[in-house]
Amino acid sequence: MPFKVTGAMRERDGGTGIVDSLAFAALVAFCALTYVVPAEWLTELAPLRLALATSAAALMLLLVARVGRGQGLSLDGWRGGALIAFTVLTLVSSLWSLAPEASRSLGLECVKYVGIYLTIVNLARTRRRLAILCGVLVLASVVTSVGALRWYLSGQDLVEGYRARWVGLYADPNRMAMTLGLVVPLGLAFLARKTQGWTMRALCGAAVAVAVAAIVLSYSRGGFAGLAVATAVWAMREKRLDRALVVALAGVALFALAPSSFWSRTQTVSSFRDDASAMGRVHAWTVASRINADRPLLGRGAGTFRAAWPLYAPPDARRAYEAHNVFLQVLAELGWIGLFLFLGFVGSGLEGALKASRDAEVGWLARALAAAAAGYLVCSVSAGFLGGSAHFYVLFGLAAAAHRLSQRAPAAARAPEGLGAPVPAPRLELGAGVAR
Repeated sequence: MPFKVTGAMRERDGGTGIVDSLAFAALVAFCALTYVVPAEWLTELAPLRLALATSAAALMLLLVARVGRGQGLSLDGWRGGALIAFTVLTLVSSLWSLAPEASRSLGLECVKYVGIYLTIVNLARTRRRLAILCGVLVLASVVTSVGALRWYLSGQDLVEGYRARWVGLYADPNRMAMTLGLVVPLGLAFLARKTQGWTMRALCGAAVAVAVAAIVLSYSRGGFAGLAVATAVWAMREKRLDRALVVALAGVALFALAPSSFWSRTQTVSSFRDDASAMGRVHAWTVASRINADRPLLGRGAGTFRAAWPLYAPPDARRAYEAHNVFLQVLAELGWIGLFLFLGFVGSGLEGALKASRDAEVGWLARALAAAAAGYLVCSVSAGFLGGSAHFYVLFGLAAAAHRLSQRAPAAARAPEGLGAPVPAPRLELGAGVAR
């Protein structure tokens, strides 16, 4: 679905030259690739490392455009400062790490994520661009959802014999569920937007439907909890009875149509001691608490949780697991200092999206981003990982962009005609991909 770039579009989008527009186009491609992942099902593309290439191109072109205009790169204030400080801590933790190579590897991965975050913050500086990026995520997620559904219906490579999954990152049903869950409130926002074109609304409705189906068939309890929280937060923040009723009716339909095996697995939460998956998480959380008791300030080093497992696991924990909780992982690997920085970034990002949700122009997207962030964080309590996925940083980068746009809105509203006066709300259309 091509996005045509014209001179008029560059002017309306805030781009001041072809380099800036190319940077944004590369960022759009990266966001699509996070769900399409063509290298996972077309092995000939694997050597190209398309996600890395497009994200690096977006950042490099952004820097070239900024240097050409004599401008610097925005680091997003103390929110971005907290993320940068956290990333520096992951890198230097190799100095005291139980597994220095693992710490360096995760630290370098986090550096890439910071680059993605800052690229989004600096390029998504208009409502149009923010809407395009959110819309691309929703539409691209259809590829992952349909891929998982096709595998499920054909019985291909099901986890534990019955749980849907797909390729690459999405081979883990829990990760697949939490990453698909974040597009549901975004899709609902486009669907409920009456000024949006019917084609885009219909596509987003379909994307939401297949994403929810894939989440249910993943049998991910954390993913389902995150989905429930995300949709509930979106409905409450919208403060519209009709939209709350739609969400409620969808919930009733989900209860009626979901397979009985889904509810059977969900009900095992009450008897978790008989559930190997649940007990694995209990053991992992026990390990995290023991590591923190031993190394409270700086932890055992980034990426060392599995390496530390034999030293801290209870006797009945025969298999090593990941932390399955991003907050406990940070606490165990980077101590209270790391957790303070991480929570500062996450809390500021969520607060910014909630503040932006009251804005008349960007609020419709900010409310969806706040809901998506809330749902994603709920998933992160039982299935969160610090590395291996850019979705977290993309989501919080978009939330930060929405907050920054809402802060600039009053000044734009006061500007004279032709000098930053408000423009109509974005309207995405299939094919052109531009707001009219």
